[in-house]
Parts: sequence; C-alpha cells; structure tokens
Amino acid sequence: MRHIISVLVENEAGALSRLVGLFSQRGYNIETLNVAPTEDPTLSRLTLTTYGDDHKIEQITKQLNKLVEVVKVVDLSEGPHIERELMLIKVKALGSARDEIKRTADIFRAQVVDVTPTTYTIQIAGTTEKIDGFIDALAENTILEVVRSGVSGIARGEKVLTI
Repeated sequence: MRHIISVLVENEAGALSRLVGLFSQRGYNIETLNVAPTEDPTLSRLTLTTYGDDHKIEQITKQLNKLVEVVKVVDLSEGPHIERELMLIKVKALGSARDEIKRTADIFRAQVVDVTPTTYTIQIAGTTEKIDGFIDALAENTILEVVRSGVSGIARGEKVLTI
C-alpha cells in the first residue's frame, strides 16, 4: 500500500542525508521526495511516498523518530488529506497534433506554459493518478521530457504538523 509520510525536520546541513540514509540502510525505497522550508525558518517539511504494509511503515516511522533532527512524523495516508504533485512535460507539437495536445491539456485542466514552433511545455498539478492519466492520454511518441515535483501533502481540517 502507498503511504505519504510527512516529516518535520530541523533545517540544518546533513539532515536530509541522514534521513535518506536511514531508508537505504534498511532497503526501503523512496518513491517520491519533496523538501522545502516551512513558515518557521529553522524547520523544513519533508514529504515522501513509499510502499509497504503496516508493519514496514510502523518500522519506518519508529526509525525516523529516533533521528535527532526529526521533530515530528505523520503518515498522512492514515486520515483525510490533500495531496498534489506538479509536473512539467515537454511534448512534440507539430501540425494538427498541436490542436489535439491543447484539447487534451484543457480536459485535464493543464496549462501550456511555453510554446515553440515544434514543442509545447505543459504544466499540470493534481494527484499522482491525474498526472499519470495525463501522460497516458498523450501519444507516447510525442513526449520529449518529463519533470515531476513529487507529492506534497497536508492533513485536512484543523490537524497540523507542528512541534
């Protein structure tokens, strides 16, 4: 099962390296990883997705909590949450295919953010499933390059990840 784990860490050199090292030492895979500062400049929020059963996720959570830099760990998948991912995708856009690509982007509420005579660069934000669906909807031979941010997530309602 896919889990979205949100970790509040002290914003200091080496913290990310130690956290990622914990995963690699135990043979756990990180599917996506997103790190950015929070409203408090001394803290960063790290959001990662990984796959595993409840026992594996419990072990990951316990190990993360043992790290000195880690302030708090929450498995967002355990409750109601909002998740988004951002993707920039560069596609070959020639002749009549230009209109079809634009229609597909409109259906998925994506935006064309750059146009050249032969390419479109499209921005799309949404769940991982939506982004995967957009990629599937485009002809495979039109995709030139894909850049994805990884999942960002936040709990719904008044539940907050703070100290």
